Amino acid sequence: MPAVLHSVRVAPTLSDLYRYPVKSCRGERLTAGRVEPWGLAGDRRWMIVDADGGPVTVREYPRLVLVTPRLNGDGIRLARPAAPDLAVPVPLGDELVPVNVSGNELAAAPAGATAHDWFSEVVGKPVRLVYLDDPARRRPNPAYSRDGDRVSFADAYPLLLTSEGSLAKLNELIAAGPRASEGPLPMTRFRPSVVVAGPAAWAEDRWRLLRIGGVVFRAVKGCDRCVLTTVDPDTAAKGKEPIATLAKYRRWDGKTWFGVNLIPGLATARRHHPDRRPGRDPGAGRHRRPAPLSLPAQPDRAMVEGDGARPGAQPGSPARSPAREPSTAPTRPAGRGSAAGDLRSGSE
Repeated sequence: MPAVLHSVRVAPTLSDLYRYPVKSCRGERLTAGRVEPWGLAGDRRWMIVDADGGPVTVREYPRLVLVTPRLNGDGIRLARPAAPDLAVPVPLGDELVPVNVSGNELAAAPAGATAHDWFSEVVGKPVRLVYLDDPARRRPNPAYSRDGDRVSFADAYPLLLTSEGSLAKLNELIAAGPRASEGPLPMTRFRPSVVVAGPAAWAEDRWRLLRIGGVVFRAVKGCDRCVLTTVDPDTAAKGKEPIATLAKYRRWDGKTWFGVNLIPGLATARRHHPDRRPGRDPGAGRHRRPAPLSLPAQPDRAMVEGDGARPGAQPGSPARSPAREPSTAPTRPAGRGSAAGDLRSGSE
């Protein structure tokens, strides 16, 4: 029986935007951002790799979170404690090297010896900085994406959505547990792209389609969390939270869950009517164009489609009762197409 497209009880407002110019380095809080098919403009187009082309990340080298990258007109500026800043121009792309992200083989442009040496000092071993000159080279996990979907150097999907309500609930659980001194945790622990406020904790678990302003996103899969979230983004210190608490309250399928992965669907200036053709993307078949989104305004109710399945469940897996366990919808995308759009924030 097909799921029905409907409005959530409390429409979310878009409260924060972040991008991460260099994979595993410090993020940048945005007041405006442009949505591209592979994520927010400028997000994770740079990556540090080892001699084999594999990603060098915070999981093994926590000090990478102390590197602050900032995009400029023709490249990127890197800053870290007790070292001179470094300006790195965008490589011309006349030389490409093989790299690997989450098992995906693709090509990227090396940034040059000076940038390689700068990051090698940070991690204490020889590494290279590379740039994804063509972000259309990589597709997300085919089990949860379509042929035309693309992703940059992010681990898996173009954008990650988290909820202020879910973080508040998680911090309550941490405060009541044996490691209360590690909380409360800031949202930056989870490295989201998009943060929403309004709905109750874990409401995002069931979202299948989400429209903010005129841009529609497909919520294709819950986000299973790793030890990266245990690294303090301000100090690089490692702890046990939030994984310890998530493992107690948000663990199934052998993983812990927080947030949902998004793939941009399409942009439309027309308002969606939930009583028209349930299961179809809002605006499908219409003229598609970039659409502005305002923060912290509430330009639209979130249009969601859900079926109560667990995060990460393969299409067709049995749903688990929301009363017994939180849930997110699996793939089974409801629409088609890609688009660009604008995100704008009034926050600093």
